[in-house]
Amino acid sequence: MRRDGAHPLLPLLLLLFLALILPSSHAQSGSSRPGTDNYNCAAEKSVYPCRGFTCIANRSVYPCRAYALYRASGGDDLASVSDLFGVSTLSIARASNITDNSTAVLSSGQPLLVPLICSCVDNHSYALVDYQIKGGDTFYILSTTNFQNLTGYQAVELVNPTLVPTNLSIGVITVFPIFCQCPNNTNTLINDNSSTTVSIVSYVFQPSDSYSSIASNFGTTVQSLISLNGAETAVEAFSVILIPVSKFPPPLLLSNSSSPSPSPSPPPPPSSTVVEKRDRTGVIVGLAVGMGLFAILLALVLVLFLGERKKRRREARKRKGDVGWNNKGSGERRFARSGSDVKLMTDISELLDKYKLYQIEELRRATSDFDYSCLIQGTVYKGTIDGEVFAIKKMKWNACEELKILQKVNHTNLVKLEGFCIDPEDGTCYLVYEYVANGSLHSWLHDAAPTRRLDWRSRLRIALDLAHGLQYIHEHTWPRVVHKDIKSSNVLLDSKLHAKIANFGLAKTGINAVTTHIVGTQGYIAPEYLADGLVTTKMDVFAYGVVLLELISGKEAVSEEGEALWVEAEVVFQRTEANVIAWMDPVLREQSCPIDTVVTVLNVAKACLQRDPSKRPTMVDVAYTLSKADEQFSDYSGDGLSVGSEDVSVLAR
Repeated sequence: MRRDGAHPLLPLLLLLFLALILPSSHAQSGSSRPGTDNYNCAAEKSVYPCRGFTCIANRSVYPCRAYALYRASGGDDLASVSDLFGVSTLSIARASNITDNSTAVLSSGQPLLVPLICSCVDNHSYALVDYQIKGGDTFYILSTTNFQNLTGYQAVELVNPTLVPTNLSIGVITVFPIFCQCPNNTNTLINDNSSTTVSIVSYVFQPSDSYSSIASNFGTTVQSLISLNGAETAVEAFSVILIPVSKFPPPLLLSNSSSPSPSPSPPPPPSSTVVEKRDRTGVIVGLAVGMGLFAILLALVLVLFLGERKKRRREARKRKGDVGWNNKGSGERRFARSGSDVKLMTDISELLDKYKLYQIEELRRATSDFDYSCLIQGTVYKGTIDGEVFAIKKMKWNACEELKILQKVNHTNLVKLEGFCIDPEDGTCYLVYEYVANGSLHSWLHDAAPTRRLDWRSRLRIALDLAHGLQYIHEHTWPRVVHKDIKSSNVLLDSKLHAKIANFGLAKTGINAVTTHIVGTQGYIAPEYLADGLVTTKMDVFAYGVVLLELISGKEAVSEEGEALWVEAEVVFQRTEANVIAWMDPVLREQSCPIDTVVTVLNVAKACLQRDPSKRPTMVDVAYTLSKADEQFSDYSGDGLSVGSEDVSVLAR
């Protein structure tokens, strides 16, 4: 007799369990797709690229601009997506046809194009994204949820060989390789009007997708999809395919600028052949998706609950803060006149516990009502509050971004922010910094009186201090900070001539961002930023190399004739006696200092000024090399080889 005690859902629960523990079990056998690598998937005969797309034969096309199609989750805004991929909000907004504020919440499922830099890494095309591990994270969960299957956990394991996937430490930085590809001569759009591809979009193939619907959504053709990805029947759900796009924004994103984009309408049903190949996995995939959606909805409810509670706390704190900003109690009414000012106050409300909030009357008294006699430089004033001297900076633009970056950093070689002030009359923001007594490095090198000369030991220590400061913001902040305006006038010297980096007004968080708004100072701007708007830590490394040249030569970053110092120095990098001795700062030629240390610093500058950013060293390498040079100088007795010596054959090494 058959037993009736078995629950009818038991087989389904068993299938769900198998789907969870065997994430690639839905792969079906079939012919491999072009340009993919089945590493770690051979046992399942998977047809989707577990390891990613192999690099094309023409390696000269790397690196290139590529895009990934990402769909916003509940509660996402441009800033959160920007932080996830390490690119600027502006670049996502432009590519995605969004004109709204970056803090506006995106519609759930709203499609976004995320611009990436696609490179050839270990013979695979990846856009590398840094991610800091949190509690409960695994490579598989992050690949399938946070990054929405735009990468595979096998590829993550491949590029992080020192990490144990089942034992990830909270806080460790992990690299996630987003699958991408660069176009070559065969990656063309096949239509009547164009045969040239601008960029390739990485897209996660959905169960309801077909080549026909994708071609319509991205303004391409079915034939071009076949040429890049193989036959549609070989493509599995939730695997990455490549879409060539020649016109931005593609049709799928045209509605983003006017209103939040609804979820895309279901595409035409696939052919019966495709249905037959996929119906074997439909139950498993459906159950897995259903449980995943339930978990996401549960998490969304929790996020909305916590967000609402946090919002109420912010509003209460803001109301309390409004009284402090205006002793007459009219601050709230005055700020209500300007929506941007209200937004600024809301954005900085989280900083109230970390920094002192000054009254505008305090700053006016401290600077004699911002009198010219208190002006240090630009819009920075020297002021005394309660007997302590500060540098007070009047902001020319919204200070919110600079404040958010400054609250992340704390290092002895960075100028310390003490507090800020919002003028209730007009909403102007003032930042109050520690006062750095000896002014800028630029003034010591180029405007110095005979009594204010830096010897070689001081210059070497300044170079090392600056390297330590940059190493900190590049390696020990998350998201990583790019200063974007390193120059001698933004390096301040304290009473002991220790260097501190100042002015984070142009700084950006994240890496590999792209902008069309080029800002900076002539003579310090890296070639790749000037040409393509590429923002990476290596642009700071380049500018640092220019500062090293200033320390050695005593010359300005740009000559009166308009020639950049780093271009002029290319002759000096040949390291001949005549070049170096004649090119060095006359103040140093009068001293007795070891030529070995000068050559070491010159070699570091040469490495930092490589035109190819990938060939520049990290600031970790720079700091290590200069620390060795500093030790070498400390051991120097003055009796050995010096700049004034006739024997400078060491330069020809």
